[in-house]
Amino acid sequence: MRSAKDFFKPLAVGAPEPVREIPFRPSRVIHFFPPQIEKMVAKLPDTIPNVDILLGNLEDAIPMADKAAARAGFIHVAKTMPMGDTQLWTRVNSLDSPWFLDDVTDIVTQAGDKVDVIMIPKVEGPEDIHYVDRLLAQLEARAGLKRPILVHALLETARGVANVEEICGASPRMQGLSLGPADLAANRRMKTTRVGGGHPDYVVRKDPNPDAPDAPREVFQQDLWHYTIARMVDACAMHGILPFYGPFGDIKDVVACEDQFRNAYLLGCVGAWSLHPVQIDIAKRVFSPRPQDVLQAQRVIDAMGDGTGAIMLDGKMEDDASVKQCKVVVELAKQLAARDPHLASLYGYPNLPVTGLFQCLLFALAALFSICLPQMSGH
Repeated sequence: MRSAKDFFKPLAVGAPEPVREIPFRPSRVIHFFPPQIEKMVAKLPDTIPNVDILLGNLEDAIPMADKAAARAGFIHVAKTMPMGDTQLWTRVNSLDSPWFLDDVTDIVTQAGDKVDVIMIPKVEGPEDIHYVDRLLAQLEARAGLKRPILVHALLETARGVANVEEICGASPRMQGLSLGPADLAANRRMKTTRVGGGHPDYVVRKDPNPDAPDAPREVFQQDLWHYTIARMVDACAMHGILPFYGPFGDIKDVVACEDQFRNAYLLGCVGAWSLHPVQIDIAKRVFSPRPQDVLQAQRVIDAMGDGTGAIMLDGKMEDDASVKQCKVVVELAKQLAARDPHLASLYGYPNLPVTGLFQCLLFALAALFSICLPQMSGH
């Protein structure tokens, strides 16, 4: 058993020290691209300023014959493409695949200083993260990296969901989790062929009318993923890392996509995946607080003064827990305003200096994961 004092020591001689707090940068949308397709790579200079996270995909959707080309393409993008404020991630192949070791070795040693996060598919337990943690430390030491590469885990199996708390706490590198609904549905033997979203047969039905028992009864479609997202959010909040909704497969159904993203946003997710450019604006819109919500949150904060006690505002009771909730919204708005001039104008923060972003990030992370969510669940 390792001592808790050793948790933040490098796992290899010469590796950078682990982070003690996960940075909370704008993370509304993770946009996937296939690095081996030149015409897609050629569009990246226009895409990069419009997304918070750009992810080079090496796993699913990449044919086996193209795995090496995708890896080389991603490394080329990392070394040559200016990213500005946009984070650069990659999703490597799964731990049991013949490509994983080469993916991680080549990326870390050839372009590790350009990569923020490596996404690991099909994580089933903390042992998977322990292996990746040690391997990354060895490769970082070999490459002479000055900062550690963070790890993002995909929940795609029932075992992974059952072990989600242990996965979140397995390493200081853990940046966050994403829900992988398609693989998880197959692993659970769920009877849906959809990639995310609801199902017309998953419903609750209104009670029969006693005066007309044979009359049609209203039905209300439910969210297949509510339990899993809520459990994932709780596990992430417990360990100070970031929860994301994953893919929504029906590209044409933008209405249902927005609904699914908004459900995840309200439950505590910070962002979602984009598989097609049409989903970028949906994710950015959904995971940015509405201007009227920011205004109301600021009203509550201002009305509460020192943040203690209780008041009545517009006929509603507000107290210190309300302030903590409202600070999550306001600080997220300030963070996004520092990156997006259009949002800054909508939120009324046109003069927010970019240099103040770091302070906003730290406050938002503390409020979001250490203070607010427990109060929201218990208040």
